[in-house]
Amino acid sequence: MNATASGSATPAVTRGVRLGYGVGSFCTGTWGAVPGLLLLYYMTNIMAVPAWLAGIVVTAPKAWDLVANPLIGRWSDRTRSRLGPRRPWLLAGALTLPVAFTLTFAGPPITGAPAAIYVGVCFLLSATAYSVFEVPYKTMSAEMTGDYHERTSLLQWRMIFVGLATAISGIAAPAIVNADRPGGTTESYRLMAVFVALVMLTAMLGAFFGTARAPAVIRAVPQEGSLFAQLMAARGNGPFWWLLAIASSQTLSAAVMLAGAPYFATYIMDDPKATSTLFAALVIPLLLTMPVWVWLARRLDKRGAMILAGLLLGGGTAAALATPVFGTVYTHLTLLVAGMGLGGVQLMQFSMLADVVAADAATTGRRRAGMFTGLWTAIESGVSAFGTMIFAAVLTAGGFISSDPSRRVTQPAGAEAAIMIGQCLVPAVIILMAVLMTFNYRLTADRVQ
Repeated sequence: MNATASGSATPAVTRGVRLGYGVGSFCTGTWGAVPGLLLLYYMTNIMAVPAWLAGIVVTAPKAWDLVANPLIGRWSDRTRSRLGPRRPWLLAGALTLPVAFTLTFAGPPITGAPAAIYVGVCFLLSATAYSVFEVPYKTMSAEMTGDYHERTSLLQWRMIFVGLATAISGIAAPAIVNADRPGGTTESYRLMAVFVALVMLTAMLGAFFGTARAPAVIRAVPQEGSLFAQLMAARGNGPFWWLLAIASSQTLSAAVMLAGAPYFATYIMDDPKATSTLFAALVIPLLLTMPVWVWLARRLDKRGAMILAGLLLGGGTAAALATPVFGTVYTHLTLLVAGMGLGGVQLMQFSMLADVVAADAATTGRRRAGMFTGLWTAIESGVSAFGTMIFAAVLTAGGFISSDPSRRVTQPAGAEAAIMIGQCLVPAVIILMAVLMTFNYRLTADRVQ
């Protein structure tokens, strides 16, 4: 990244850099969609792993992220190279994540506890490789511009690519899995893994090359001292921690919904292939409403836009509880409403995070954006996995029966009720709690200036 001259006006980020930066979110969107959507189902319905154990496997590797992500952020803060502090990490992630991800879904013909161990190890490697790319990548948006509204405009491009990736992977991956038979086979999951790995590889290399000429208006000095000392120094940054709490609640809600989608399609709608259409209904509004949310952020400020987005997301999710009464068309309409809110929530999250870390650099004169972003990404990743574990726990409480492709089981009524609760009621309650928290967020446009 090319630093601007000290004291010069903040340069506009060029269209080419916006595109180059945005394309990296194909990796972000794909990683966020596919494991969250399919990994739990893959273990319970293909590998015959009990739901409680599968939930632990998805969640356990994320505990490592709480250590690894802040470290990666700190190391990228202190990296000095002709490629800049962030881009070498983008390249390293591009060379490792696709391989580890493919191995996660392309294991040997084993089931039960041995399968859980294999998937857990591979998923741990995948999560680490993803962090190597994502933490420095997410940090770059706070360093490319110093303008409060320009950051929202820049991140609009990122969110458009997130939406495209989520749509392509979230629709295509289940379609590939279900191509041979409803629910998928071992071979179809392996084919899906190769497809997704190629998408992520292309996106990460695109971001690496596309940000070669990105500006860097933040010229703070790298923070000295241990990681623990930095975290202690940052604990007084109230806006960061409050925003992190809000975003964690929103992420938890979305993660529970995502984990539940294949079960909802299979056992409530009686159509495993409906996973793709449900996902399409959720993410298409995300793509179409980005310019609207940018406009609303200017009119209502980012806090007001996030409150409105949260109400749409929570309301649409809760309304899906009436699916058994009104049918599948109604369900897709409720997800269209939820998808509008999801787009606004995600855009405001990333834009407000960029405000927080840019304000910290301006106030302290220290470059610790990577540390903040690493901590954010670690907790976000852990919360996403915890959402999957919550849904797995709800399934277990309802008496869900795991299986493999050679036999189809009839689920008890309690399991179907658990799927409804986990897919609709639990996420709605969490997201509405986040709305209430957003009212107390204080880093508005006036305070940033």
